[in-house]
Amino acid sequence: MTISRRGLIKMGLATGAAVSGPSILRAQAAPSAARTARMVMYGDLRVFDPVFAPVIITADHALLIYDTLFALDSKLIPQPQMVGKWAVSDDKKTYTFELRDGLSWHDGTLVTAGDCVASIRRWCQANPGGKIILERAEDIAKRDDRTFAIVLKEPLGLLIDLLATATSPCLFIMREKDASRPATEQVTTNIGSGPFTFNEALARPGASFAYDRSEKYIPRSEMSDGLAGGKIAKLDRIIWDNISDQNTALAALQAGEVDFIEGPPLDLTKVIEGDPSLALEVLNKSGWVFFMRMNFLNKPFDNVKARQAMLHLIDQDAFMNVVAPDPKNGRIVTSMFGTGTLASNDENTGWYKKGADPEKAKQLLKEAGYAGEKVVILQPSNWASMSNAAQLLASTLRTIGVNAELAPSDWGGIVARRANKSPVESGGWSIFISADTDYSFGNPLTAPYLTANGDKGWYGWASNAEYEALRAKWIDAETLEDRKALARKMQRVWWDFVGFVPLCGSVSPIARRKTLTGLLPTPGLIPMWNMQKA
Repeated sequence: MTISRRGLIKMGLATGAAVSGPSILRAQAAPSAARTARMVMYGDLRVFDPVFAPVIITADHALLIYDTLFALDSKLIPQPQMVGKWAVSDDKKTYTFELRDGLSWHDGTLVTAGDCVASIRRWCQANPGGKIILERAEDIAKRDDRTFAIVLKEPLGLLIDLLATATSPCLFIMREKDASRPATEQVTTNIGSGPFTFNEALARPGASFAYDRSEKYIPRSEMSDGLAGGKIAKLDRIIWDNISDQNTALAALQAGEVDFIEGPPLDLTKVIEGDPSLALEVLNKSGWVFFMRMNFLNKPFDNVKARQAMLHLIDQDAFMNVVAPDPKNGRIVTSMFGTGTLASNDENTGWYKKGADPEKAKQLLKEAGYAGEKVVILQPSNWASMSNAAQLLASTLRTIGVNAELAPSDWGGIVARRANKSPVESGGWSIFISADTDYSFGNPLTAPYLTANGDKGWYGWASNAEYEALRAKWIDAETLEDRKALARKMQRVWWDFVGFVPLCGSVSPIARRKTLTGLLPTPGLIPMWNMQKA
């Protein structure tokens, strides 16, 4: 018997109904199709805590159910969100914030200043910019139920910019009893104060998650603008369907079974463009940077020459062919600060050569004393572009005699394994591939992969004291020209010790049915308020 995809979906719904028991009553009262959007996101949502797991899929989940103190508008300028009023003292050391009216949690209780203080303190443990705030802070405390203050030992002119960062982990405000646990301990509840609530009854881990419009949420009066302004939920329900195969997801989009795909198969863009019911749209106009992170703790990449070899080995044009098959979407990346940020520069980029230089890479590996050690590359099997890039990387390494081995798993498995500091023989790893928005590469205070503070830092645990001393000066650089000059010094050191290796840049469109409109362009994250269906 042949079962169609539509039949499989119906069977899945029937099975879910049988398992869920009383929750079927809620499903029967589900909103109409015109008030429901079904979406296929990158990867599977495994972890719900945006501080514990600083990954984009978790940040997108958090955007639905949580709110933020400040948010970036379409011009990347911080605007108040949960904050109604704020002021800074004459000596620039005390920032006082008052919450706006109408803020309540999805459980019916009021949002308080205590919630904000606990959330800030927890976020500061995980975000590089937050750690700077903690170092500079004399106190972070509530003044009354609606007012709190950050008192600094010395002025911190970028404080509001840091609080408003759109680089994960972002500062989402949680209930005090949730945010009181350490950043290394996962929050398992999903009670926020944002425009949507998490529907526990309809949660099907590995298959789908549902979010319902919050009746309690009172949006700001301003128009939606980037991540800022009024977060108006125009749909009653949003459902994330986990469809790992891109071609299957596209078939579902064409059949009207889903309304949106975050990562459509880019080799089939002509098919999408030729379908009168579908549209391609670039929401993240800054684009993405794909890069490989090596493990500084394990052989062979504990040796700087082995890391330098990787700079000479990578043929970015080849990686663009698997990440962004359409030439107009690909970009060469030679700056650690991305391709279009104000900090991007050309310092110390002599290693770049069109077509790469495998002989130079082989020479440097020999100088590093490489002796055939296994190099384990983490391969996200449910993220096609990343999976293809991992396979190309393994093949490229083998051509110069490296004992490269792929370790496939879904993205959730990658996120878990990359935290393992053990040798590869004990479940550790050598290389993983990641990506972030070009926008995020412009700020070394908030991008975790632009740190080099050893075992206190981001996965791979890059370590370089000279670079960290330069990065520490960024916070006090007074002008844009000062930061540009500092960026050149930082990049000179970075490419010497090789904090990561760029693979390529790309601009990637989402695919949607034309009946789904109102998506807001932002640098990477996908806000789902303002969406509506015809």
